[in-house]
Amino acid sequence: MGLLEKIHEPKDLRGLDLTDLNSLAQEIRQEMIKVVSKNGGHLAPNLGVVELTLALHRIFNSPHDKIVWDVGHQTYVHKLITGRLKQFKTIRQYKGLSGFPKRGESAHDSFETGHSSTSISAAVGFAKARDVLKESHHVVAVIGDGAMTGGMAYEALNHAGNSETNVIVVLNDNEMSISPNVGAMSTYLNRLRTDPLYDKRKEDLEYLLKRIPKIGPQVAKLAAKAKDSLKYLLVPGLLFEELGFTYLGPIDGHDLALVEKVLVQAKNKKGPVLVHVVTCKGKGYKPAEENPDIFHGIGPFDPETGKVTKKSAPPTYTAVFGETLCELARENPKIVAITAAMPGGTGLNEFAKELPDRFFDVGIAEQHAVTFAAGLAFGGLKPVVAIYSTFYQRAYDQVLHDVCLQQANVVLAIDRAGIVGDDGPTHHGVFDISFFRIIPNLVFMAPKDENELRHMLYTAIKHDGPVALRYPRSVGQGVTLDKKLKQIPIGKAEVLRDGRDVTLIGIGPMVNTCLLAAQELTYRGVDAAVINLRYINPLDRKLLSHYAQLTKKIITIEDHSLKGGMGSAILEFLEEEGIDGVTVERLGYPGFVDQGSIPHLFTVHGLSTKGIVQAAERLKLFRDVAQS
Repeated sequence: MGLLEKIHEPKDLRGLDLTDLNSLAQEIRQEMIKVVSKNGGHLAPNLGVVELTLALHRIFNSPHDKIVWDVGHQTYVHKLITGRLKQFKTIRQYKGLSGFPKRGESAHDSFETGHSSTSISAAVGFAKARDVLKESHHVVAVIGDGAMTGGMAYEALNHAGNSETNVIVVLNDNEMSISPNVGAMSTYLNRLRTDPLYDKRKEDLEYLLKRIPKIGPQVAKLAAKAKDSLKYLLVPGLLFEELGFTYLGPIDGHDLALVEKVLVQAKNKKGPVLVHVVTCKGKGYKPAEENPDIFHGIGPFDPETGKVTKKSAPPTYTAVFGETLCELARENPKIVAITAAMPGGTGLNEFAKELPDRFFDVGIAEQHAVTFAAGLAFGGLKPVVAIYSTFYQRAYDQVLHDVCLQQANVVLAIDRAGIVGDDGPTHHGVFDISFFRIIPNLVFMAPKDENELRHMLYTAIKHDGPVALRYPRSVGQGVTLDKKLKQIPIGKAEVLRDGRDVTLIGIGPMVNTCLLAAQELTYRGVDAAVINLRYINPLDRKLLSHYAQLTKKIITIEDHSLKGGMGSAILEFLEEEGIDGVTVERLGYPGFVDQGSIPHLFTVHGLSTKGIVQAAERLKLFRDVAQS
């Protein structure tokens, strides 16, 4: 039996010596590589926090002490040493362990996280609750340097420093989020991590000044008062000190003894403390150390070689979007691209390489990205903002007020729309239709396949005003891509199949499911019309009115929440037009969606040919056909 199998809860770590702990760290890395190579997951971030996690759980008493993890994709080690070793092989699988902290999964998961930059806010909340209730436990937020590019982290730092409450922030600095970090904070942290001799330099300078005959002490005092020059130049972590934090570091995050020593110091200090820990993303596994961006979130791979298991498949919607945008930008010098720390994930890597002066990575700052785009637009450019659906939720106010209210000429590319699979409810993009379609002035479209995506992006670029374009994470339908791009008339749906018994209305890739279901219904004597809605806003009111009155029965299917989604838009349309006697069956998600493979989740929630046939049965279509 290895050491890991003997760790059932954090207190089991405290009897181990340094040699045993280093052996345990190696076992943990091997276990994570073994499981993630089969299931996929966030490997590089977790390999980098093994020693840090062990130290945290040895120095602090979880769950009495609260440890809040930012983003949460680096909690695999935490799960392994908090009683979940036997379930670890199910991580990110349907009904298995979540890839992120989950309060219902363990008392040690104090706060659920999936989006970035939230941990310090939550930790300050825990700390203030402790103070009000006159309790005495410790509260620790663990945040990566990538998450420190998000504005919410600074709002929380500002509040914590001003409140003077006892809270510890551990800054895990590995120089990356998913892609290499950008911005002034990244530069600042790089100065601290690469030049840790600031303190000694300051002490040496003071010593030399004091040795100047007669005037030395006076010069030293003046120097101490010259805050804007000497202190800002020489004191490490001054930004955090000025915010009211005691700054400790930077320290080697893989030196267990040192990390524990500094955490004890932090534990014994009063007021807010920031511990700056420098780690190596992918530590202990050469392929992940050499390619931390690839191994940040990875599918199945060969653990011996690190080679990713690839299957022959059509290009993804993301890849087609990126290629098409590059194609359009070569012809139009006003097109610029913006992303929020995900150039690879949004398909913009090639754009960044080919047109670096017209590419902007603003860090994990979705709100800034959207308002920045509005400014670019009013400055005469055509900005395209590529952000995941689930992260656009953070920029809702900016989309509403800064883009749509002012009718800024901005394209909002909504990547990862719909369910995304094993990352689960924090990452599924199943609410964007609900909150985007109600905004005035916003044209909102979704392609049925990757070829239509190309034409829609071209249409969005040509349109004068705000446009939202939603598309999924998955591979395309494998259709031929037209070389010549054309505009799709705004607000015009597409009839793919005529029919008189029922109207199937799909949006995005669900349109193909409608076509397959229509064929199945034909075998059972039901004549189904299929409409590719294409535009959620504005709706093709004339076409919808015709088929609603013709068939009197409608089935809508969307990779989205039922509440406020495309089906809801159809119901609102029928009420607005005063079209009575139409029965509507809506297929979609009733609320938050669990993790699991995309095909399985589609089946579970009825977004399939079988699901549409069952909806037809609920509409009593087969009985009606038999009677006719």
